[in-house]
Amino acid sequence: MIDISIYDHDQFLLTLICRNITAITSLSMAGKVVETKASTSFDFEIVDKDYDQFTTIDASVNHMNPWINPASIKLRHRLGRGPFGDIWLATRHQVTEDYEEYHEVAVKMLHHIKEDSIKAVLDKLNALISKSQGLQGACLLHGVSVINGKICIIMKFYEGSVGDQMARLKEGKLSLSDVLRYGIDLAQGIMEMHSKEILILNLKPFNILINEDNKAVLGDLGIPYVLLGVPLPSSDMTRRLGTPNYMAPEQWQPDVRGPLAFETDSWGFGCTIVEMLTGQQPWCGKSIDEIYDSVVKRQEKPHIPDGLPPDVKNVIIGCFEYDFRSRPLMSDILRVFESSKNAVYCDGNWTNVASRGVLDKSNWKSYTEWFLSKDHLQVGDMVRSRKPLNSCKPESMVIPEGTIVGLDTDSDQNGNVLVRVHGIHDPVRVHGSTLERVTFGLAAGDWVRLKKENKKHSPVGVLHSITRDGDVAVGVIGFDTLWKGVYSDLQMAETYCPGQFVRLKSNVFSPRFQWLGKRGSDWATGRVSQVLPNGCLVVKFPSRLPFGDENSCFLADPAEVELVSFSTSPNMMKKYQHLEDFHWAVRPLLISLGLFTAIKLGVCVPKKIKKSKTSSETMEAQRGGDIASAKWLPPKMANIIFREGVTTTTTTTSR
Repeated sequence: MIDISIYDHDQFLLTLICRNITAITSLSMAGKVVETKASTSFDFEIVDKDYDQFTTIDASVNHMNPWINPASIKLRHRLGRGPFGDIWLATRHQVTEDYEEYHEVAVKMLHHIKEDSIKAVLDKLNALISKSQGLQGACLLHGVSVINGKICIIMKFYEGSVGDQMARLKEGKLSLSDVLRYGIDLAQGIMEMHSKEILILNLKPFNILINEDNKAVLGDLGIPYVLLGVPLPSSDMTRRLGTPNYMAPEQWQPDVRGPLAFETDSWGFGCTIVEMLTGQQPWCGKSIDEIYDSVVKRQEKPHIPDGLPPDVKNVIIGCFEYDFRSRPLMSDILRVFESSKNAVYCDGNWTNVASRGVLDKSNWKSYTEWFLSKDHLQVGDMVRSRKPLNSCKPESMVIPEGTIVGLDTDSDQNGNVLVRVHGIHDPVRVHGSTLERVTFGLAAGDWVRLKKENKKHSPVGVLHSITRDGDVAVGVIGFDTLWKGVYSDLQMAETYCPGQFVRLKSNVFSPRFQWLGKRGSDWATGRVSQVLPNGCLVVKFPSRLPFGDENSCFLADPAEVELVSFSTSPNMMKKYQHLEDFHWAVRPLLISLGLFTAIKLGVCVPKKIKKSKTSSETMEAQRGGDIASAKWLPPKMANIIFREGVTTTTTTTSR
């Protein structure tokens, strides 16, 4: 047992000032005197022997004060270590006018944080503790403190976790019934946190604690989310964004490949469930760089075991969609797990599974079930036909724009809706999944531009949601999370889709991301291979032949590029250059074709000329030879044969 004494009883005195008290209190520690003025926000000074300077902390809370005197915490021994800090078993000494008691607590001691960021972190933790009070699916947080210069979160001590239970089993995995039971508890806890606008971002079996009722509760209430945007002494980004084996693609670079959203936790949930079922950590045995290559670059998914109820397997597969918009929300996961919690496998079929209805996938146009389930239609909504996924081609729309006047079922996704379209007398009946809601002229998935631009982020992004009141959430390069505002802050922007060719604009001299240059001062033209949820374009250059480990994919800010096509090429030279953009083999193929043509012409033409000349000479020679031969013939015979060129002479014979 490790016994660490933090402060002597006479070294530290900390007085909190109540809202209605305006006195000035003196704090003394080792001969130092610090004056603290009264404030309605409970401003006070923390004095620690490891601090060279005093740090002012804003500890204002609506209903409670989260600050815990570090002198009342006695660390006993360390329980574990994680990417964000250490877990200690400690004893907390509480003294009031009515009682004095000691009880065990768990202390999550975060790694060192730069001193100028401590106030910001404590403010975030203060809000986190306030929001988490009373939640059934979250661990109980007592408060925060600063011990040895490190921020500490004081929480209730739980005897074990799901990870501990798995470690005690022979194969290290849980039964399906236990997985579904804990999964339901976990989904409910995450939904509670999401309702408070808090992302977890660090889901894993050892962070799922077991309470006295054998129910699973969240043991990490969004520490990565609290540390998001806080500069740390270490440059290791994975340390503050989660545990690599459980991180979603957008967690690795949220300001570039993000943003982070509620569905980010769906990926971590899926990884946790897979580990419970198999006993193996996702991407087990791989280094951080190898996990990054698998998840982000190659877009691979963790292996999902067989033998699961169809709906459960389907929702877990959905958790690993690369684009988080196509993943299920926690409400979807909870509904599936609850419908399958009594499932029994018998004679090759699953029984005791609640029916979710027959889903018509013929109208989904490459969208996932979970993507479509997020757009809940109501009578009175303005709607239009949904375009196919990742398509910019204009298509004939069944519903260019109309108003919903009736729903066949309560679930608009599984039923038909009646839409009144201008110019058509009777309402049109279409499937709900083929429509998207339009509010103030905007629909989820539209490309938009922020009217107020800032160099720190791109002005162009993708609209993720718009409420019927006009509140919007937009994915934008440069923001770790969704940018939120109102519809009047936006205007429509150019749309980009996979397959289009783009290049940097001529007035862009320092692009946000690295880009290939071309001969001279022109930028190379690339082809969009993927559009990330924040509008970031993943671009490949098929005109360049990569060698070895050379990077074949580049990123682009949509605000810095322009479309390139044959129609936008002003002359034949530009059109030919654009033809070369399609593949690196175009130029050598055309060169080879030209050389072959030139060689072919070079061989054929001289042969024809030589053959023609030879033929003429042969005819002349033959003609001359024929004439010469005619002189040896008798005159009459020559005249008979050639009828020309021979002079007839009369021969006189003497008698």
